[in-house]
Amino acid sequence: MPDLSTTYLGLKLSSPLVPSASPLSKNVDTIKRMEDAGAAAVVMYSLFEEQINQESHELDYYLTHGAESYAEAMHYFPEPKEFTLTPEQYLDHIRKAKESVRIPIIGSLNGVSTGGWIKYAQKIEQAGADALELNIYFIPTDPLLSSIDIEYNLLDLVNDVRRSVKIPLAVKLSPFFTNLTNVVRRLDETGVNGLVLFNRFYQPDIDLDSLDVTPRVTLSSPFSPNAMRLPLRWIAILYGRLKADLAATSGIHNAQDVLKMIMAGATVTMMASELLSNGVDRLNVIRQDMLQWMEEHEYDSVTQMRGSLSQQSVKFPAAFERAHYMRAITNYEVPWK
Repeated sequence: MPDLSTTYLGLKLSSPLVPSASPLSKNVDTIKRMEDAGAAAVVMYSLFEEQINQESHELDYYLTHGAESYAEAMHYFPEPKEFTLTPEQYLDHIRKAKESVRIPIIGSLNGVSTGGWIKYAQKIEQAGADALELNIYFIPTDPLLSSIDIEYNLLDLVNDVRRSVKIPLAVKLSPFFTNLTNVVRRLDETGVNGLVLFNRFYQPDIDLDSLDVTPRVTLSSPFSPNAMRLPLRWIAILYGRLKADLAATSGIHNAQDVLKMIMAGATVTMMASELLSNGVDRLNVIRQDMLQWMEEHEYDSVTQMRGSLSQQSVKFPAAFERAHYMRAITNYEVPWK
């Protein structure tokens, strides 16, 4: 039987199948079910910087300050009651999860700035998390904020967290950098253990009945594979250039998606939409489908497979850059002729 085991962030895992941060991890029983279904590790749902600021009354200030003069702007901020768990409850949840399962539990912090919330990286470590994922979710809207400043702020944040904890550290990034390879190289130099590609930015919508801006969560779909092609491309480009492990996320729904990501160079593949849509038992189905495919194609292990179709391994490495761009555009046939 092929060997699915891998090592991510220095953690020995039974397979590359890791549920990413999502509401699924809010219930310890569901975490147990994911373990039973074949999850090799679980990334906890995120503790947000805003939640920590709220606990110290900072968020409340920003939610109420100036409301009389610009009341409509208040609708863009979350109500304090929407944060159902306090930071201390989050830490307690990690402790309970660690007591209940044998697989690694990876904490998740979602924020954009250095400061008081950094101490919660240490608290997550003390709660027993095996590793920590920093989810960097930031949409710059200040026209005076340069790309250089954004990148330095990111590096400062990662450096601060890296110095504050001893457990392995991963950084979940967006793809929106002028030169992604330069950013990840500098992150790699900070000593991070893994890079998770990529963060999905959820776009708001406008409700024409209430005339209000509303949040809109759109799960990825196996029938629209474009979501996975961006991380596939960049993992293939970055493989072999970094010390940090590469984790693939976005648009992974089946064994074929997992196998492609591993061939591109991913150490693990993370999924949420598939499990939220079709249940955590999908993990076992995907695992069995992987084993069957590997047996049919005579692969002994995922280690043997990893990076076999990365940029440095394929016959025409420029295919991951511009080489096929013109051909793809010029050869497209209009379907309704």
